[in-house]
Amino acid sequence: MAESERPAIEALAAELRAARERLDAHGRKPREDGPRVETIYSRAAEAADGPPPELTLAPGTKTTLRGELGKVLNFYNRESGGAIFAAAADLLDSTSVSGANKGFPGGYFHPDTNPGSRLLSIGGICEDAMSGVLSGLSSYRRHIGVGSSYGAFIAPLGHIASRLHAIGAQARREIADDPYPTMILICAHAGLKTGEDGPTHADPQPLQLLQENFPPETAITLTPWEPQEVWYLLSAALARRPALIYPFVTRPTEKVPDREALGFAPASVAVKGVYRLRAANGGGDGTIVLQGSGVTYAFVEETLPRLESEGIDLDVYLITSAELFDTLSPSEREEIFPEAKGREAMGITGFSPPTLYRWVTSERGRAASLWPFRKGRFLGSGQAPKVLREAGLDGEGQFEAIRRFVGTAVSRR
Repeated sequence: MAESERPAIEALAAELRAARERLDAHGRKPREDGPRVETIYSRAAEAADGPPPELTLAPGTKTTLRGELGKVLNFYNRESGGAIFAAAADLLDSTSVSGANKGFPGGYFHPDTNPGSRLLSIGGICEDAMSGVLSGLSSYRRHIGVGSSYGAFIAPLGHIASRLHAIGAQARREIADDPYPTMILICAHAGLKTGEDGPTHADPQPLQLLQENFPPETAITLTPWEPQEVWYLLSAALARRPALIYPFVTRPTEKVPDREALGFAPASVAVKGVYRLRAANGGGDGTIVLQGSGVTYAFVEETLPRLESEGIDLDVYLITSAELFDTLSPSEREEIFPEAKGREAMGITGFSPPTLYRWVTSERGRAASLWPFRKGRFLGSGQAPKVLREAGLDGEGQFEAIRRFVGTAVSRR
């Protein structure tokens, strides 16, 4: 087709060349104190050493996952001289993404009147438009665009822009050996702990739209349990330089656990994507797989003490990123989460059942697993503990389900 319309193609090409010449004639150059996006990636590659002092969390203190994510983004923004631009539907402060702008001029970015701000105003409550603009911004490779909204909305409404962003980034690999330009879409107020807003907002379904739903290495989902994991997970994802990063963070204030005192693995191992949170003594009574902050807090604070008082001893695994787990070698994956564990496990997730299927592989384990819609209905509106109780995902519901599962396993031996 192009060959048969050669004159038209030549005319269009001439116009493009002329436009390039006019642009080059302006002699525009990046300012010397301009953003340095490469600093973000290089600093993220060193993050395994631990967070900087201002991001270190003391056990027993209280904070939010969304707030810590905003602080981590702000750290990288300051390190890079402002290479992160952040936007939100109408939730800059509510989702804490406004924290990325701390230390920069307040208000929204304007090239003439407020060029120093790193906050963008893009169409109000319009996640699809916001995602499209942030994709374009990120594609120039001088900035990382960060968008935030309820996971219930940004995951589906930003999906087309995300997919096209990944397609374009991968297509460029055909002509240039460039790393992907990263865009971050924050699935904030994620899951059932946003219960007061009802089933339209407290939605467990978004992770299923994204997890393992893109070609390998183009997208990474993050499901941290507690605030200490946020630094490690976001940094590990940035160091991989995917086209897309999707952190899932909850709204409520949470207590920072004393992992060492509880006998838990350190927060740093979250970067593996899957890790054993707590090891059973000896043979143990079974294996539990957890995914999602809300159900994991319920397990740690309510379920586990009851299990221990009943003498039920379990291997407990936590899923923090299926895609980060996939970056490991097959032998390391098998060492961390042996295939045999999947065959004996039951799962508890704050998301939808398919997000568990990779980790819980037996029909018996899947039948015993817990998820928000297990009772066959959308959940009501109310305070987080009440919504978890309605779903059977509170401490009592988890304890009874685990006790039944373990009892069945013992009777089958």
